[in-house]
Amino acid sequence: MAPISTPQTPFGRVLTAMITPFTADGALDLDGAQQLAVHLVDAGNDGLVVNGTTGESPTTTDAEKNDLVRAVLEAVGDRAHVVAGIGTNDTRHTLELARQAERTGAHGLLAVTPYYNKPPQEGLYRHFTAIADATGLPVMLYDIPGRTGVPIDTETLVRLAEHPRIVANKDAKGDLAAASWAIARSGLAWYSGDDMLNLPLLSVGAAGFVSVVGHVVAPELRAMLEAHTAGDVQKATEIHQKLLPVYTGMFRTQGVITTKGALNLRGLPAGPLRLPLVELTAEETARLKIDLAAGGVQL
Repeated sequence: MAPISTPQTPFGRVLTAMITPFTADGALDLDGAQQLAVHLVDAGNDGLVVNGTTGESPTTTDAEKNDLVRAVLEAVGDRAHVVAGIGTNDTRHTLELARQAERTGAHGLLAVTPYYNKPPQEGLYRHFTAIADATGLPVMLYDIPGRTGVPIDTETLVRLAEHPRIVANKDAKGDLAAASWAIARSGLAWYSGDDMLNLPLLSVGAAGFVSVVGHVVAPELRAMLEAHTAGDVQKATEIHQKLLPVYTGMFRTQGVITTKGALNLRGLPAGPLRLPLVELTAEETARLKIDLAAGGVQL
């Protein structure tokens, strides 16, 4: 049975965009994925996104994606929302992945804006609507123009929100003014997709986070969210400021690279990366240790 969701928090409140552990030879590490999923939920996550960008989805096969969703569901599906990343820049392929995720039992879908081919807003509308029509699962849009080259305009978000299965947006646009209007007008459940803006987005109506740093500071993220919800803005701000070195350090280079580096330092399942991503250098690892220590992370 899937965890309980509400219209305001359809996928929980503190989610981590989970890395995909690999073995030393670069194969999918399903045992490691299950161990990591349990660790993340025990640490305070009530949702996990698998097969997102942080899960190295550009370099995993459709079969590997399916195996990963199944493994994570077996490990934590009764305790946490398991959301499957299914977005590609090919609508037909995306629909195949969406149906595959539904068959496997995913609780929801994360659909990123099609990248590289730069569709117009009408193309985005039809793409996302086709995804929502393809399964019975709730859909979280993912708006990250820095990666995709195309933003989801507020007017498009408002149109998409009319679909009964498009229920949320992961916002990595970095535009608080646009977010404020889109939250107010669309009624979508809003999730911060930019860790540095987790607290600011809560202040304009976000429901929670889809975090990368949740791999290492999930308890702090939950404490910050609960403080804000309780009206203790000072405490929430103090936690936000404490986490600034972590937010900065985990994105000095590509986030998957630093996350796997941090998890490997902590003895948690992660393993190597697949090209074109590369391991942290010795200098980058030393800098990451400093950043994490400054944010209170024990290695």
